[in-house]
This record gives sequence, C-alpha cells and structure tokens, in this order.
Amino acid sequence: MASLNDKVQNALDEARLLVLGSQVLLGLQYRSVFESGFDQLPAHAKYMKLIGLFSLLVAFVLLVWPGAYHRVVSRGADTQDVHNFTTRVMEVALLPFAFALALELFIAAEKTAGTVAGIVAGVSSGLLSLTFWYGIEMFAASTYDSHASNNPPSTGNSVGSNSGGSNSVGSKLKDKIKHVLTETRVVLPGAQALFGFQLVTILMEAFDTLPELSKYVHLASLGSIAVSVILLMTPAAHHRIVEKGEDTERFHRFASHTLLAAMVPLALGICGDLFVVTWKVTQSFEFSVTSSAATLVLFFSLWFGLPGYWRRSTISAKRWPEQRDASAAQR
Repeated sequence: MASLNDKVQNALDEARLLVLGSQVLLGLQYRSVFESGFDQLPAHAKYMKLIGLFSLLVAFVLLVWPGAYHRVVSRGADTQDVHNFTTRVMEVALLPFAFALALELFIAAEKTAGTVAGIVAGVSSGLLSLTFWYGIEMFAASTYDSHASNNPPSTGNSVGSNSGGSNSVGSKLKDKIKHVLTETRVVLPGAQALFGFQLVTILMEAFDTLPELSKYVHLASLGSIAVSVILLMTPAAHHRIVEKGEDTERFHRFASHTLLAAMVPLALGICGDLFVVTWKVTQSFEFSVTSSAATLVLFFSLWFGLPGYWRRSTISAKRWPEQRDASAAQR
C-alpha cells in the first residue's frame, strides 16, 4: 500500500491539477461579459453565463479548500483525516464544474447553430462529464470491491509488487503514478485555457463575420477540446473514487490510457481552429485545409507514430537475443 505521505501528496497534486485550469476559465469568464458579443446574447444566455460563473466559483473554492484545511487543521501534518477530507471535497467539486461546462457549450452551440444544437451540446457535455467523472468510477469501484471481497489480497510478493516495488524496467510504481499525474498536469491547464479562449472567441465581433463553415468548424473544435478536458480530469476522479488514493498498477494503466486518449481530440481541436484562423488570414480555403491537415499529421506523428515505432523497435531489440538463443538451442 502507498504510504500516507504519498497518498496525501497525490491528493493535493490532483486538486492542484484541477484548480489550475479552473482559475484560467474563471478569468476568461469574467472577461467574456465585457466582449461586444455578450450584449447580443439573448437574456436567458446572459443569465446562464452568470450561473456558469457561480458554478465555477463553487468548484474553485472547493478545490482550494483542502490546502487551507491542511494548513489550519493539521498544521501541515499528513494525516488520514486530511486525505479523507481532500478525497471527499474533490468528489463534490467536479459536479459544479460539469454543470458550468454544459452551460457554456449550450451557449456556444446555440449562438452558432441554434437552440436545438445548444440543447444537444449542453446535455451531451453534461452526460459525458458525469459518465467519465462519476459513472465509470462508481461502476469500477463496485466491481473492484466485489472482486476484492471474493479474493482477499495475499500477503506474499504480489502485494509488494503493487506497493511501490520495481517493475521490469526498474521504476517504482509510486514514481510512475507521480509521472503520469505530472504529465496530465502539463497538458490540462493548456487545454482548459484554449477551451476558455474558444468560448470568448464566439462573443467577439469578428466571429460573426466568419463564413458559416468556419463557425461550425470552430464549434466542432470547441467540442473536441471539451472532450479532451473531460478526459484529462478523469484520472483524478478515478484515483479518488475507485482506488481511494492507493497507488496501483491498474490506476497507472488507466491514467496512461486516458491521457493518450485525451491527446487525440486535443490535436483535432487545435488543428480545427488553425483552419479557421488560416482561412481568415489568407482567404484561401485550399491552403487552410492543407496546412491544418499537415499540422494534424505532425501532431499524430510526434505524439503517437514515432513513440509507437520506437516502442516496437525497443521490444524487438530485447526479444532478438532470446529468439537467437532459442533457435541455437533447437539446432
């Protein structure tokens, strides 16, 4: 099992992972009210913007709360109470965040494609957030609990292998967990900042002058970034709800897969808006499509293609001596 110190540190790191992006979104929410396009929104959309702002403020104050609790109540000491408190607060804080995200996507889609599209976008965003932040976790937690009750953990080496021991390449599990959380923290604030800027762009006067295709591409890009943000915030929820803060190889695999999955819609959203910007600057549809497609290929090649090739090459290099020895033994 992970030490109490590591569990508290991971919990605080996950809270920081979430709060960094919420701060950026809060700042852009305040700014959006002063954009020229805000006055053109219908009255209900303006009030929804305000409700979304209050929801983000609730999420923000909840996410910062564990730090104050740690300082004031336990005087900075790592206690089980601090870990339990942080876990409970983070579970609740994602609800207002999901609500604010759904409202923002409704407003953006309604302005671009009409009320029906707004309702579809808002409801879809809310359901996706709740599914990835609560639904999957609750199902997995009940499944793991049931499995654990039927198969009590042994006290042999298998426990030690999941409690920070070395894996085949010599990395401790707790270090792998910290690394994947750090890598998620690298990507998430930028994705949330980009998402906020995309929301503000819809309220700018120049947005209304764009061709209809550009508006729809921007909306699709906004949706892609929203999916990426939801995925990037999922590991923190999974670690709290399913693993109860424990370092397990199961969580490491889940967080790794979720991080890689989030990078796909992130690349699509970035390149979609690159098409919009390039078309506005150059007035050339062909050049805009070509440049955004080339950039997307570059992203996927560097993020997935080359690492995948290098991984296969490394595995093949390790297997070759074994295969050679086996062939020699057969001869």
